[in-house]
Amino acid sequence: MSEKYKIPARTRIGHVHLKVSDIEKALTFYRDLLGFEVTERIGNNAVFLSAGGYHHHIGLNTWHSEGASKATKSGVGLFHAAILYPTRKDLAFVVKRLFEKGYPIEGAADHGVSEAIYLDDPDGNGIELYWDKPREEWPEDDEGGIKMYTHRLDLKSLLDLV
Repeated sequence: MSEKYKIPARTRIGHVHLKVSDIEKALTFYRDLLGFEVTERIGNNAVFLSAGGYHHHIGLNTWHSEGASKATKSGVGLFHAAILYPTRKDLAFVVKRLFEKGYPIEGAADHGVSEAIYLDDPDGNGIELYWDKPREEWPEDDEGGIKMYTHRLDLKSLLDLV
């Protein structure tokens, strides 16, 4: 009898690569608003962006999507890409920037394990901006497993950090 394979605990999802309709419009969001840095540009069709000098956390390309319409909410495809901020204050800072720039936010939630802001990038790709609460604060179910929930996020408390 073979053992059930279990992925190594330190495995991580490394980056997301998105098809976009316009590189410059996407850069205005990811670079200028969210603060990612360009690490490489391939002509006018692809850009790689990073936080902290990693080779890339986000890839953007127009190889098959230049001038295409926005992603639809229904149908198959990416639901959202999640960007993990190291602290609650870091999340508060970017949320404040979004409000100051008048960028539309789709939702905000306290999930017990994390606090999250939801929005769409200029191409309609769902983006989650979040921070994880300390592991010892995560809610548990009766068997000791994680019990996530969706409650209203206290935006005032978040924004009071900055």
